[in-house]
Amino acid sequence: MEKDWWKHSVVYQVYPQSFKDSNADGIGDLKGIIEKLPYLATLGIDVIWLNPIYESPGVDNGYDISDYYKIDPKYGQLDDLKTLLEEAHKIGIKVILDLVVNHTSDKHRWFEESKKSQDNPYSDYYIWKDPKPDGSEPTNWGSTFGGSAWEYVPERNQYYLHCFAKEQPDLNWDNPKLREEIFQMIDWWFQFGIDGFRVDVITLISKDLNYPDAPESLPYTKSYYIGASNGPRVHEYLHELNEKVLKRYDVMTVGEAPNTNADQALRYTKPENEELNMVFHFDHMHLDYGRYGKFSDVRFKLSELKRVLSKWQDKLAEGWNSLYWSNHDQPRAVTRFGDDGVYRVESAKMLATLLHMMKGTPYIFQGEELGMKNVPFEKVEDYQDIETQYFLQLMKEKGEPESYIKESMYLKSRDNARTPFPWNGDANDGYGFSPSKPWIAYSSDNQFINAESALEDEGSVFYYYKQLIALRHQLPIIVHGDYELINESDSNVYSYLRTYENQMLLVVCSFADKPTYVDLPKELLERSGRCLIHNYPKEPSSLNVKQELQPYEAFVYLFD
Repeated sequence: MEKDWWKHSVVYQVYPQSFKDSNADGIGDLKGIIEKLPYLATLGIDVIWLNPIYESPGVDNGYDISDYYKIDPKYGQLDDLKTLLEEAHKIGIKVILDLVVNHTSDKHRWFEESKKSQDNPYSDYYIWKDPKPDGSEPTNWGSTFGGSAWEYVPERNQYYLHCFAKEQPDLNWDNPKLREEIFQMIDWWFQFGIDGFRVDVITLISKDLNYPDAPESLPYTKSYYIGASNGPRVHEYLHELNEKVLKRYDVMTVGEAPNTNADQALRYTKPENEELNMVFHFDHMHLDYGRYGKFSDVRFKLSELKRVLSKWQDKLAEGWNSLYWSNHDQPRAVTRFGDDGVYRVESAKMLATLLHMMKGTPYIFQGEELGMKNVPFEKVEDYQDIETQYFLQLMKEKGEPESYIKESMYLKSRDNARTPFPWNGDANDGYGFSPSKPWIAYSSDNQFINAESALEDEGSVFYYYKQLIALRHQLPIIVHGDYELINESDSNVYSYLRTYENQMLLVVCSFADKPTYVDLPKELLERSGRCLIHNYPKEPSSLNVKQELQPYEAFVYLFD
């Protein structure tokens, strides 16, 4: 098998409970994913990433794991996962799981033991601190989902740390016994046959043992970053994981890296450091934040998007990038970065072009290949996400106008990404997802945005993604070429070059909703080139130094 196969791969993220329901309980499951493998094979992807499927009380949609060795019954059983692996491997598709080892569920056996006393075998598996002399929390940190990051337990007369929900206590990685348990569990999964892990908030596992208070300048829900992100021993722990487990298997790892800049990311991903293959960063996800963080009606600026993506392309030239527009924690890309109205199809294809021609491993979130857009939930009560609920309450308490609250929820809630996948346009058939009431409301757009109609339309976003994936598999320049931003100050067009050996790739993407022009390098146009892909039916017959572009037009030219 080729070394570094993940560099040539395109990953498709499946949110299991929303993908396909096989047993009519309104929740997607493993058998449903098995049933739809031919669809993913048609698209041409190489790897499936599954959001957490372990046993869990479901406080944070499976990111609160109560048993790492068991499958949550709503998704099926271990045998179903075994079958999924076998069937996927038969058609050349690998499967990676989502691993959460910064914290567990408070229903995990370790925590249930840990909270009983200060001197039992598990007492040091989590982060416990004494109250301040006045009985209050050890620090002023807030948690991601609101409220203090500390929870008091009378049995121990101590507080435990939870950077997320109070039902998600943080693990104490400074305890070598705990690390050993985690490494054993990871090894067990590799023996089981999985092909790698996406590792949740992995940059938070090492805490600053001084536990400093956060300055007021940090948003309360992220104030724990002061002592929890990119901590003093994080690289040591990841290298240890690599030494003891990862390097014995031919697998891929991608770490979710909140509050991590490009310089820090290089350290995680440089091959000689032997830590992770790549990380997910959030710099481009923060470009449209407002006074409530991501819950805002702010629109990103193209100049900022260019700056951020180019910086990561340049800085991680020696490491490796993960490329994504959306995932289970983010709203739909076409609403956020494109145009989900008149130019939905064109802008969905343009965004795909921009991302898939860059250096790194592209990730497609389910439904992105259909050009799915944000969901106009009828009532704010339809939102189920724990984060959305918190900010909804906060905005109401702050007296924000209802119109602003609704707009912010519509633009940014994580539930936008979590509605059931539309396999067809028939509401009476549950859009092909389930004959029963789904766990979360359907999008009203399913009748005209769905897999069946996409597969019947040669000009659909789906077939455009298929073409982009095929190009990555065919052309080494897309995988290995150097990146160079051009027309940096153009406020309508994002264009860049990729260079490899004697070839050059020109990528041009308009973010304008009206016709515009772009300046192309004269010396490049003197070479012989051919159009590889174009998001309008008629490709440009020839390129000019001043090239006219239609709204959201995108094309890629290869020059020999």
